[in-house]
Amino acid sequence: MIFWENIRMALDAIFAHKMRSILTILGIVIGVSSVIVIVAIGQGGAAKLSKSFTGRSNSIIIIPSSEMLKKSGGVISPDFFTQEDIQELQHIDDVESVVIKYFETATVFYQKQNAEGIMVVGINSNDTLEEENIEVVRGRSFETSDYGGNCVALMSLEMEKQLFKERNGIEKIIRIKNQPIEVIGIVEKKDDSLMMNTAGVYMPDKAWTKVFGKSNISQLTLRIKKPDAIKRAGNKAIEILNKNHNTQGDYEVQNLEEIEKGIEVVTNTMTIVIGSIAGISLLVGGVGIMNIMLVSVTERTQEIGIRLALGATRSNILIQFLTEAITLSLLGGIVGLLIGTGVSNLINLFTPFPTLVSFPVAVGTLLFSVILGIVFGILPAEKASKLDPIQCLNRN
Repeated sequence: MIFWENIRMALDAIFAHKMRSILTILGIVIGVSSVIVIVAIGQGGAAKLSKSFTGRSNSIIIIPSSEMLKKSGGVISPDFFTQEDIQELQHIDDVESVVIKYFETATVFYQKQNAEGIMVVGINSNDTLEEENIEVVRGRSFETSDYGGNCVALMSLEMEKQLFKERNGIEKIIRIKNQPIEVIGIVEKKDDSLMMNTAGVYMPDKAWTKVFGKSNISQLTLRIKKPDAIKRAGNKAIEILNKNHNTQGDYEVQNLEEIEKGIEVVTNTMTIVIGSIAGISLLVGGVGIMNIMLVSVTERTQEIGIRLALGATRSNILIQFLTEAITLSLLGGIVGLLIGTGVSNLINLFTPFPTLVSFPVAVGTLLFSVILGIVFGILPAEKASKLDPIQCLNRN
C-alpha cells in the first residue's frame, strides 16, 4: 500500500505542474527516442548486410584456399571448376543443388545507345536469382528451355533506364560481343537497399559461354538440404574437388557464419558508439530531473514539515521524492520509446534504410531511464529527508 501511495503522490505532484514536468522529461524523451532509432537502424543494417553476404540459409560457397592463391599469385586457372566437378557434386546426398555463376564485364549495345563496364552474369538455374533475392518485375524469368542455349537475358531495372531511357526493354534486342540477345525480363534486387546490385545482365550459362567464348566458372555454391549437414557436405565437396584435380588444400569452404559474425561485430560497435553519443542527451535529461526536484524540495518544505510532524520518517520522505524522480524519468522513457519506435517504423516504410526495434533494447532503455531517475533523484530526495521539521513549519 505504501508503494502505491508513493506512486499516487508522485503523479499528483507531476500533474500539478504539467508544463514544468513536460519540459523536465523532454531531455529523457529526446535521448531515449534517439537511442531507439539509432540502434534500430544499426540492428536492421546488420541483419540486412548479413543476409546480403550470406544469402539463403543452408548454403556454402567453395572458394580457392589462401595457400592456393598465394602459390598462383592470385590467378585462378580456367579449369579450377569443371562441368565434371558439378556433376559429381550434385550427387552428394546432402546437396540439394549446385549453383554456378560466370562473371564478365562488357559493353552492352542497343541501337545507337551503349552502356560500358556492365557486369554480365551467367547462371545455371533460377536458384541463383533466389539466392540473391532477385525478382522479375516485368516480363518473365528463365524457363527450362532457355538453359538449352537460347540467347536471352534478364536486365536490371537501373540498366533498363540507362540503356532505353526509361522505355520498356522487354523483347528488345541488345548486343554483347556483337551477339544478339533478347531481353525477356526486367529484374530488381529486393530488400537489399544497403548494397548495390552490380550485375546488369543475367544470362543462361550456355548462352553466356557462347557470347564470351569461354566457360570459366567464377563461383560455385552448394545448397544443402538440412542445416546439420552443412559441414559434412562441405567436407565431402572439398574431398571430391581435390581428388578430381589431384590437389591438396586448393579448395576450401567459405565460412559464412564467421562473415556474419564479423559483420555483426562491426555494425554493433558502430551502433554502440553512435548510440552512446545520442545517450549523452539522456544524461542531460537526468540533470534536468535533478534540478527540478531540487526546486520542488524548496517549494514543498512546508508539506515536508507537516508530514514529518505527523509521524513520517526521514526514509518515508526520501522514498517519496525518489519515487517522484523515478516516475518522471520512467514517463520520459516510455514516451521516448513510443516516439522512437514510431520514427523507426516510418524510416523503414519511407526510406531505403531498414530498421529493427528489438525487445531487449526497448526494455534496456526503460531500465536505464529508471536508473537515471535513481541516480539523479537521490540528491534531492536526501536533501528533503534531512530537512528540520521545525524550520520547515516556520517558513512562510
